[in-house]
Amino acid sequence: MERVTFDVGAMTARLVREVPVDTPDGQGGAVRGWVEAGKLWARIEPVSQRAETMAAGAERVTVTHRIWISAFAVPAAGERLVKGARLFAIKAVRDPDETGRFLVCDCEEAAR
Repeated sequence: MERVTFDVGAMTARLVREVPVDTPDGQGGAVRGWVEAGKLWARIEPVSQRAETMAAGAERVTVTHRIWISAFAVPAAGERLVKGARLFAIKAVRDPDETGRFLVCDCEEAAR
């Protein structure tokens, strides 16, 4: 596999990594909350956007992103990355050149 050439100076976005925490609701179910699990520098690349079905008369659009981070932080699918009011749900995490230097998170931007 070819080694990825990447400028770490391109990691200009400061993100907060959040992990899900389920709390019992007292009725046999759970309420999902989010807890901060650290901060990291990242490069956010918009990849595509697709229109979805109409909801309440407005078109809903999901924007997908590729977020590059250092391999020191090891997020997993199901977690999320936050930049201000923007939420990025992590769908998959991969090592683009299998060198253990960088990770790429395939994300969907979600509404808060």
